[in-house]
Amino acid sequence: MSVFPSISLQPEVTEYLQRVFLNTEVLAAVGRQEAGDRFHRLLACLSHPPSYTCVRANTHVASVEEIRRKLGEELRKGVAHQILLHPRIPDVLLLPVHGPRPVKQLSSEVVVGAQCGSAVLRGAHVFAPGILSCPKNMKAGDVVSVFSDLEGKCTRGATSFQGKTVFVGNGVADLDRSSIFNKEQTVKGVGVRMLEPLYQSPSFDGVLPGLTFLQNLPSVVVGHVLGPRPGERILDMCAAPGGKTCHIAALMGDQGEVVALDKIKNKIHRISQNAQMLHLRSIKAYCFNSSQAVRPGTDSPVFGPPFPPESFDRVLLDAPCSGLGQRPHMACTWSLKEICSYQPLQRKLFHAAVQLLKKGGVLVYSTCTVTLAENEEQVAWALSTFPCLTLQPQEPHIGGEGMPGAGLPLEQLRLLQRFSPELTWDQAETTEAPPCCRADEDTIGFFIAKFQKK
Repeated sequence: MSVFPSISLQPEVTEYLQRVFLNTEVLAAVGRQEAGDRFHRLLACLSHPPSYTCVRANTHVASVEEIRRKLGEELRKGVAHQILLHPRIPDVLLLPVHGPRPVKQLSSEVVVGAQCGSAVLRGAHVFAPGILSCPKNMKAGDVVSVFSDLEGKCTRGATSFQGKTVFVGNGVADLDRSSIFNKEQTVKGVGVRMLEPLYQSPSFDGVLPGLTFLQNLPSVVVGHVLGPRPGERILDMCAAPGGKTCHIAALMGDQGEVVALDKIKNKIHRISQNAQMLHLRSIKAYCFNSSQAVRPGTDSPVFGPPFPPESFDRVLLDAPCSGLGQRPHMACTWSLKEICSYQPLQRKLFHAAVQLLKKGGVLVYSTCTVTLAENEEQVAWALSTFPCLTLQPQEPHIGGEGMPGAGLPLEQLRLLQRFSPELTWDQAETTEAPPCCRADEDTIGFFIAKFQKK
């Protein structure tokens, strides 16, 4: 059910996406009316959270049933939540998100940044750095309504704000205003503890950190599609913050080597922290630009980047992208130039990935965006550029097939996996689909392609 406005985009970006979703191949397949309806449903659903929280169980350490039991015990200390097993993905736990709920707005208002507001809609409390505005006399213990700044126009430290916002729930202040906006030191920790969020989902702050990992369902699917096996050497090219890296290591039973690369130094520290927290020792993280990760052939062993060609059994390229599939995402201020800037970078990374992959090895390409240019068009380009690559079936395949528009034949589209929440968005309140089906359909927008190198 829509309670928020559709995602706010630059007009040129909206027009671009409309052309994508109403391209001639889509019109021929489903007709103009259905194509137009899907596009408008996409804009509506992107501003709302998925209907399930997905938790990946670290089955390298304990069984999924044991983790489910322990998670239930932890969550019962607050608000009890139903915890479901996914029938096809053995390390996934699903928690229904309840909302939108009837929550009354209060006169005392706190305004937070859009990213913070989106986190609240997925179960987080409000952390102090995310607060932009609050009443000038706000004290710890005050009950307040929390609003998300849609356009990024609220000045940090303001006492009120009249710009465009959306209500995300009520909470109690953990800090005084003077502490939140203290100029002498950076304040961390919870600023507002959510008591009545518009969407009820558990907070996982400090909950079973060695056993569970919050991850969007399609991101968990990626690890299984890659199919890592014990003893293999695997490369995660754009690894931060390390959720997929750690999942790969866990699926291998922590036996083998997972090389994680990212070009931003503090993100590498985050990967190492996550690996340590999840008791994984097979991960080796390096600060390095993956587009330059290929070294000319050498006879001597190489343990760090760059690497000789054909160094890896499997490669995951979870590519930097425009991120237009993320949910909830109420506003994006990027220009069309920025949205379209990722395709060349993705192709540079693809060139390196193919060179680093052994013959017979598996390459998985994924994004969290909805454009053709970064998804199906990249697959068409890769198949024509690298004759050694062939598309492979994916397991599990719980998303839909690829979207027409890049000239790929139907048999190839069926080998792709596109998570398209807009396809069932308006059916959420009217169908009696099993919970796992709802969880599979009402996800972030995501894309996966699996190749094998002949």
